[in-house]
Amino acid sequence: MKIAVVGLGYVGLPLSLQFARSCVTVLGLDVDATKVQLLNEGQSYIKHIEPSTIAELVRSGKFSASTEFSRIKEVEAVIICVPTPLTKNREPDISFVINTGRAVAPYLSKGALVVLESTTYPGTTDEDLRVVLEEGSGMKAGLDFHLAFSPEREDPANRESKVKSIPKVVGGYTQACLARAMSLYGQAIDELVPVSSCRVAEATKLLENIFRSVNIALVNELKIVYGAMGIDIWEVIEAAKTKPFGFMPFYPGPGLGGHCIPIDPFYLTWKAREFGQRTRFIELAGEINTRMPEHILNRVADALNSQRKALNSSKILVVGLAYKPNVDDERESPSYVLMDLVSQRGAEVEYHDPYVPMIKPTREHARFAGKKSVDWNAGNIASFDLVLIATNHACVNYQELADWARCIVDTRNAMASVQVAPGKVWKA
Repeated sequence: MKIAVVGLGYVGLPLSLQFARSCVTVLGLDVDATKVQLLNEGQSYIKHIEPSTIAELVRSGKFSASTEFSRIKEVEAVIICVPTPLTKNREPDISFVINTGRAVAPYLSKGALVVLESTTYPGTTDEDLRVVLEEGSGMKAGLDFHLAFSPEREDPANRESKVKSIPKVVGGYTQACLARAMSLYGQAIDELVPVSSCRVAEATKLLENIFRSVNIALVNELKIVYGAMGIDIWEVIEAAKTKPFGFMPFYPGPGLGGHCIPIDPFYLTWKAREFGQRTRFIELAGEINTRMPEHILNRVADALNSQRKALNSSKILVVGLAYKPNVDDERESPSYVLMDLVSQRGAEVEYHDPYVPMIKPTREHARFAGKKSVDWNAGNIASFDLVLIATNHACVNYQELADWARCIVDTRNAMASVQVAPGKVWKA
């Protein structure tokens, strides 16, 4: 069998490699010619994916990459893994999905399967994507070609998490579409979870991400409330998670990052309005999480004031640009927001992140493009008035940080087990 995976990012590339390992021939499609060239040369641009894995599958002929969408006519199934961001007005932007549908449609063969994996609101697959596929192909979904939705479940920082072993939810436009999609994923994934429709599958992914957003907002709010009472939220969480039932731990931080949690819940918020419904929990959670960088900024100012320093003209080092530990993914990272905030207050800001050696151009934080990670040494670290830990990468030597830094604001409890001089660390 030969399939195409469109979008070779943090979701599409691992999925492609898993299918290729399962003896399915995979054509990876992406509009980024640089990515395509790197992959065909057996190189990796994602930190946790080893180049040797890609090179082996390229040599075996099971995986290749291309920018030519006309090659869709070679395959029996197409899996779409493209971004679904928000617009500047915080509304869903499914233009990548729609444009991919338009690019794929003219080359679909009769009987082919199209699966969308991009997180989106219920109705995207069987309404928006179906329409462009039918218009562009001249065929009907459920009759001439199959259509399904199967949400991605990627956990890049977890070395125990493998695409093969993560249960896969699958919903089809028709029962025949579901059967066809189950047959496809059954070749590469151990456990499949069929649901009654594409919309149920779309709603499942949103629930997973909303669950995390709401619970992170809860502990972020409690962090501030308990902090005012002189209670350490981290100690509270450690105690609470000893309960063997009815509780699971979530942890506070400087704000939400990544492509999922800061964005996906608002796809449902937007869609709910069409049905006259409000999503108050989602909106409140969003407000709380979005306010976290301002809270961190206040703690930074307090820590500097304790040294008789003003934020204006201070030198600040942000440790951790990636949105979560031990990955190189800095999409929607709150570290960018923190850098913006301290810069706006007149501080000089730099960053250190071994996973992100240089900042790439971004739409929201273009002025940081080209800035490089500061080298990790005693002289550099000691030159900053304050070090702000935004992401707790395991490879950072926090004992060295404790020894070298003048003042530390810790948003991740990274310094909890480190010997440090009294008064040097401020939790935030």
